[in-house]
Amino acid sequence: MKFRARLLTGALAALLGPATAGAYPGGTGSYQTDAAPFCAGCHSSRDASALVGAGERAEKEVAERKHLSLVLAGKKGYAALSEADRKTLADQIRALDAASAVEVIAPASVKRGQTFEVAVKVTGGAGPVVGVALVDLDHRWYARPISSAGWSVVMPPKITGSDGQPAQQWLEKRPEAAGRNLSYVNIPGIASNSQTGQWDSAQVVFTLRAPEQAGPHPLAAAYFYGTEKSTLLGYTTNAVGWKEVRGGTSGHSGRVLFSPVRQIQVQ
Repeated sequence: MKFRARLLTGALAALLGPATAGAYPGGTGSYQTDAAPFCAGCHSSRDASALVGAGERAEKEVAERKHLSLVLAGKKGYAALSEADRKTLADQIRALDAASAVEVIAPASVKRGQTFEVAVKVTGGAGPVVGVALVDLDHRWYARPISSAGWSVVMPPKITGSDGQPAQQWLEKRPEAAGRNLSYVNIPGIASNSQTGQWDSAQVVFTLRAPEQAGPHPLAAAYFYGTEKSTLLGYTTNAVGWKEVRGGTSGHSGRVLFSPVRQIQVQ
């Protein structure tokens, strides 16, 4: 009976979604597969534009309400900080958010079946790992992997870290025989510092094949990043020396940020 109770509790937690979901502050190290933004329900959005049509729920997902209000109120792990330190932490996180960005560089038009490259450049994010996905919409709950819009990833993405060097470690955990042509990747080695205003940047180059159907096809990038590990006030250190976000894995300190949707014309 106890085992069944634990199973039921776990199932309910999964169904309840954002209120109980836990984040991945160190990236999705155990999962090398495609992803979409709905799985980041534990994250916050910078503004409500990523949840158009969601009504009052959209406002609840915005970082000021879902994350920073907890910091300033001294809830969760933030109770250990003084009021002045909580304000400083909130201001540093706001600075990180303002500096964090995602940009897609892609041709305006391609031929049917053409193979071409799309570069996604990201800036900011606390690290130590951030995520990038190619999607069809700039919406938290409706976006799908770009295969849904007819694009195919035909080569393993080329990941360049903040040091300008290849950063394929996460991708190489996936068996080569299973195919590494993913539309979602982790980028390790990110270490932005919101105390000093130093913002890391990185890039992912995806090789795509255009659909056979002519006309406009959408393409956007989703940027998944953390905030609290960018400042000493934002994390604690456990017994084995690992940094743990102060708000915990359910503290909503992660973010999902979208690039504008590009409509690439397939000729």
